[in-house]
Amino acid sequence: MPAALANQRILIIDDDNSVLVSLALLLKQAGYASISCDDAQQAMQILATQEIDLVLQDMNFSLQTTGEEGLALLVDIKRLCPALPVLLMTAWGSIALAVRGVKLGAADFFTKPWDNTQLQELIRSTLEMAQVAMPANADRQALDRQFDFSDIIGEHAELLKVMATIGRVAKTNASVLILGESGTGKELIADAIHRNSPRATKPIVKVNMGAVTTSLFESEMFGHVRGAFTDAKSDRKGHFAMASQGSLFLDEIGELNRNDQVKLLRVLQNQSYQAVGACKTEQADVRIISATNRELAELVASNEFREDLYYRLNLITIRLPPLRERRSDIPMLANRMMATLSHSYGMQPVSLAPSALRWLGSRTWPGNIRQLKQCLERTLLLVGKPVLEQHDFLFAEQHEEAQGQGMSIAGMTLDQVEKLMIEKAMEQHNGNITRVAKVLGLSRFSLYRRLEKHQITVTEDDDEVQQ
Repeated sequence: MPAALANQRILIIDDDNSVLVSLALLLKQAGYASISCDDAQQAMQILATQEIDLVLQDMNFSLQTTGEEGLALLVDIKRLCPALPVLLMTAWGSIALAVRGVKLGAADFFTKPWDNTQLQELIRSTLEMAQVAMPANADRQALDRQFDFSDIIGEHAELLKVMATIGRVAKTNASVLILGESGTGKELIADAIHRNSPRATKPIVKVNMGAVTTSLFESEMFGHVRGAFTDAKSDRKGHFAMASQGSLFLDEIGELNRNDQVKLLRVLQNQSYQAVGACKTEQADVRIISATNRELAELVASNEFREDLYYRLNLITIRLPPLRERRSDIPMLANRMMATLSHSYGMQPVSLAPSALRWLGSRTWPGNIRQLKQCLERTLLLVGKPVLEQHDFLFAEQHEEAQGQGMSIAGMTLDQVEKLMIEKAMEQHNGNITRVAKVLGLSRFSLYRRLEKHQITVTEDDDEVQQ
């Protein structure tokens, strides 16, 4: 145990005396001091009068087994000691409850019965994270002075908590599980972890696990040698080899089927693998970062995801807030993305009027940052003004809805729909071929062919002047 953790005191809260005794013994063997109690009032008195570094709290610490009392105690603990890490104890049948607890501020949870080695590792990593020096009440500027967060936009308190966690875990080799709704920026978080780690000079290899078929899983992940199977005409490196000494980002990890979960688990346990058809064993020197928009713990409870693999992946868990919970960041996000989009399309800088920013901030954005970017891009291309107002976004939204409805009008052929869309785009962009082609997803040459096919007249003052 690191010397910095040798004098840590851990509070155990559980109404089951056998659990208290077992955990106290485990902690003593691991070199920690502990104190035990069996009710919420006593726990709060201890926290108010003694120095505690970590809490192990049962979700059902009384005869009532709904878990609501456990959540209430957690809230009270975080109110009294906001920085104190809490690990929740629960049974597999109550994982959804534990997930609620994590969202309320718990550092993580573990299940009964627990694995002693896994629990000791969880306790150690949780205490280590709490010990890492961070600026008191760190603001965005303080975090930026310590770390490279150049691709992460925002200053909301929940986002700053995520960034502070990245700062703590990046320098370790711990596996990280990133949870969050689709479009919240999980890949950007993985990039930030890698960029701020000792492995930053080596590659980060990204794999969409939902796109890896079972038949090709071993070849994709571990590589193959020439002649290993019919189509193996040459040696091929797998993702583990390409990420050697760097990081391996396993996106959509919740989509991995049970058979492939076993193969991945074996590599993570043994830290080694064999390419398909090879005799030589290779070392798996990679840092694993995984992500999913599904609640992985609930997949474990429903037997869709292996419990042992889950614990290998989630030594550290980072939860990204949805965009609707950090609305104050929307103007900053929108302005930055609009500047990037206008530059990428070779257009003059485009700004957002206050009315547009207010409208964007009022939306719920179920698709999160990805949906916000699509909205900005669509409006930029359809309207093409130097300053975008609220009514411009409403126009683009109505246009999108009208196009969707137009595509389903009974009696229209595909050619008729195509001609209508081109005519509307030509009208909205005053015959600017470049912009029309971009809006329709065509090359200029392809657009000219369709204009000729549908006998649509084009003026010669095309586009370069109009941009």
